[in-house]
Amino acid sequence: MHTRVLTGITTTGTPHLGNYVGAIRPAIAASRRAEVDAFFFLADYHALIKCGDAARVERSRLEIAATWLAAGLDPQRVTFYRQSDIPEIPELCWFLTCVTAKGLLNRAHAYKAAVDHNRETGDDPDAAITAGLYMYPVLMAADILAFDANHVPVGRDQIQHIEMARDIAQRFSHLYGHEFFVLPEVAIDEDAPTLPGLDGRKMSKSYDNTIPLFAGGARALREAVSRIVTDSREPGVAKDPDSTSLTTIHQAFASVEAHAAFRQALVDGLGWGEAKKQLFELLDATLAPMRERYEALLARPADIEEILHAGAAKARAIATPKIAAIRAAVGLRAFHQMQGEKPAKAAKTKAAKAARLASFRDGANGFRFRLFAADGAELLLSVPFADPKAAGRVQQQLQAGAGGVALRAEGTQWVLAVDGNEVGRSAAVADEAARAALRGHLETALAQLVRHDD
Repeated sequence: MHTRVLTGITTTGTPHLGNYVGAIRPAIAASRRAEVDAFFFLADYHALIKCGDAARVERSRLEIAATWLAAGLDPQRVTFYRQSDIPEIPELCWFLTCVTAKGLLNRAHAYKAAVDHNRETGDDPDAAITAGLYMYPVLMAADILAFDANHVPVGRDQIQHIEMARDIAQRFSHLYGHEFFVLPEVAIDEDAPTLPGLDGRKMSKSYDNTIPLFAGGARALREAVSRIVTDSREPGVAKDPDSTSLTTIHQAFASVEAHAAFRQALVDGLGWGEAKKQLFELLDATLAPMRERYEALLARPADIEEILHAGAAKARAIATPKIAAIRAAVGLRAFHQMQGEKPAKAAKTKAAKAARLASFRDGANGFRFRLFAADGAELLLSVPFADPKAAGRVQQQLQAGAGGVALRAEGTQWVLAVDGNEVGRSAAVADEAARAALRGHLETALAQLVRHDD
């Protein structure tokens, strides 16, 4: 059984060394575990709440995507996409907005902090506070609930937002009489280190004390390390290894043995200049191969675009049928689906041209079903099931737009999975262009199954 883990990355800056150690490296390592179904997205809608500089947002989207890919994120293994490429997210955000209590949003930490700051400075309580900041928790809830994420890795300052997402999901389900969403759980990595910056405080752009990850190359990295604050003790004089950020940063990249030797060398009188040189060499040995990949990716933005489009298609294969089911639940379904109404002739014609499922017995292999496109082309053949009820339950999940439905690429085929388990696969296709076209047909058919379930 897979656990779906969803991580958002706000696109308002350039990643630094602290981001890599505290978030990027552990998230990529977790995504490689067999039981994890990892979703990573560029939170560019969220960026607009924090930043009004269009050029900065645009550049940050490219740099952050290149950073994660260069650091080892495998787009074939995970679902990697831009938030703004998924139209179902803002649509779900509106549905959730319509059931979210204003009082809940009044208690959001970020909004309360902004109001408190205005009062402290004598301004109007709502001065410079946008509706975007106020609605931030609902948009975050939509990011999570659209994909039925089981776990969301966040810092402690974001725990409230996950709790709010659960509250909103439960209220929506209560009002519309069905459990539409998986309730997310907070995931906090207690072992992920928090790197200090050049001045000893937490490494943060707001403190202007960061060490660049890739930007500026080896030269910028060397210059930043040389500015790490140390005391005035001369070479040959014993140093306190815990008196400087050098030691903590070194520990995040060195082996246990190498770090112990580094600390002992400081106690034995290693000069600060030599210590900084050793730290730079350690960091550069780790970062140089990734930096080379990063620069190659920046030089080919079209390649990144293609990766993100493929990721968006995988994500929408889940979100589209889910939102279709929610549209029906709130009363926005097609007229011919209204209970007790007889479909008009035109509606019958349209329904007849929709995608459909067809069950059959496959001899001694058991029971299967096929997915056909609206034009009658066969798109997918299911795995064999031991009995017709098992096959029927999977078909019902597809027709209900249930969470956990996903498409993933395997070689020249597309695999359909429900809750992480393969339930069918397409025929092999000749090339990448044909595979991309088949993906589009599969997404459309899966969405039509929900919209035309009479």
